[in-house]
Amino acid sequence: MGWFDKVENPKLKSSKKVNNATPEGLWKKCVNCGEIVQSSKLEERYQVCPYCDHHFRLSAKERVDLLIDEGTFQLAGMEMSTSDPLGFNDKKPYKERLELAQGKTGLKDGTLLGMGKVNGQDVSLAVMNFQFMGGSMGVVTGEKIALAMDIAYEKNIPCIVVSCSGGARMQEGILSLMQMGKTSASRQRLKNKGIPYISVLTDPTTGGVAASFSMLGDVNIAEPKALIGFAGPRVIEQSIRQTLPEGFQRSEFLEEHGFVDRIVHRHQLKDEVHFFCEMFNASLKTQ
Repeated sequence: MGWFDKVENPKLKSSKKVNNATPEGLWKKCVNCGEIVQSSKLEERYQVCPYCDHHFRLSAKERVDLLIDEGTFQLAGMEMSTSDPLGFNDKKPYKERLELAQGKTGLKDGTLLGMGKVNGQDVSLAVMNFQFMGGSMGVVTGEKIALAMDIAYEKNIPCIVVSCSGGARMQEGILSLMQMGKTSASRQRLKNKGIPYISVLTDPTTGGVAASFSMLGDVNIAEPKALIGFAGPRVIEQSIRQTLPEGFQRSEFLEEHGFVDRIVHRHQLKDEVHFFCEMFNASLKTQ
């Protein structure tokens, strides 16, 4: 039984039904401040609200466009797709869920992998995509994250992983949990060789992802107000029967308690990542 097989908009709500000629998807309501924003303006600002600075989620492709110099990104591992190793069924067969996610995103799995340049600096990059089954980590995602680190190891270049995930993919059971150990081992190889690993934490970064490679960066950079943690705050409150502090498991709370090194606005993220790549570059050249 193989683990891999090679295989080839929100709408603006209205309380009244009104006939108009306005195309769908031209406007978007900010979930933080409630303002109505033009979708084109959000695209220009990389999905950051111009009124309150709320950071909407980005797709994997939008993340690549944000971080990587135009025309330099080279995809890798696109032939990998899960083969439903456990034949899992819940309310829907796992294969059916995969087909729906693949049709929605145009991707074979929820993680993009490749090489590119950040302000001229060569990097290996893996980006998780929340639009694909909640960015859950299955066997393929674990393989791609580990491969991104292995490429960085072989080419002596920094590795960047952008996390956006609800955790391990339950439909792949223990096989998805095994990816925690595999990715952590690949990360350790980078550490032993002195190759920088920059972890970018976005909303949300939870479950087995947060319990493994996401929190193991030489530098852990988070976007503002991103949800970061293992279990969700509601689950924790129900378990311990206590009220959690305000802002618990958000970027600012984690930075205050030493789990996150920097909180960086999305518009400065590329320059910040480049700064750390350059900072480590001198030590790489001496090896």
